[in-house]
Amino acid sequence: MISVKGLTKKYVTGKTDFFALSGVDMEIGDGEFVAITGKSGSGKSTLLNIIGTLDEPTSGVVTVDGEDISKFRPKAVAAYRNKTVGFVFQAFYLEPSYTVYDNVELPLILAGKTGDNGDKINAALNMVGLGHKSAEKARTLSGGEQQRVAIARAIVNDPRYILADEPCGNLDTTNSDNVMKILADLHAQGKTVIMVTHDAEDAAKASRIVTMSDGKIVKDEKTA
Repeated sequence: MISVKGLTKKYVTGKTDFFALSGVDMEIGDGEFVAITGKSGSGKSTLLNIIGTLDEPTSGVVTVDGEDISKFRPKAVAAYRNKTVGFVFQAFYLEPSYTVYDNVELPLILAGKTGDNGDKINAALNMVGLGHKSAEKARTLSGGEQQRVAIARAIVNDPRYILADEPCGNLDTTNSDNVMKILADLHAQGKTVIMVTHDAEDAAKASRIVTMSDGKIVKDEKTA
């Protein structure tokens, strides 16, 4: 379980303090599919980044299974990012000159798994429907295919949590639908999926919608 208590994030711009988060409290149970939505600047990506240890709060606590992740030492932070959470970003962040296979293998190499990783990589690529593209360079793929490779990379270490920040933001409707189906399939397999989105239709495909405004949660509801 992920527990967020009294989370704030303050930025100082000149003489003005800007709070991206203003006392956020929430819990996310194992196996949930949560969409965090709201207008640009509402704090949704900041919240996701703090849960993923890509950013630090000004105050407040995030615990995962009772452990305060802000107290993790560097090795524990690296292990958490590599094994417990899998990240999917709007901009894909693939290595364009690497093959699809090599891009998906990167988290395994970072985790010290330098032996034969073929079965895990192929399973992840088959999950996203790209097993036949493993030898192609990432730069030759369409945007939708690149995002699916990014999802394969996120799941190859079998993380408990999938953190997706606007995963359909750069995609057309067809590719967005493909990505959302993959996320729904991962949720059905028992993964906890936390997705930031500004798209109401994508948010409605989650099992819970958390709406943010001005750094606060203003609505938290289950979907049908």
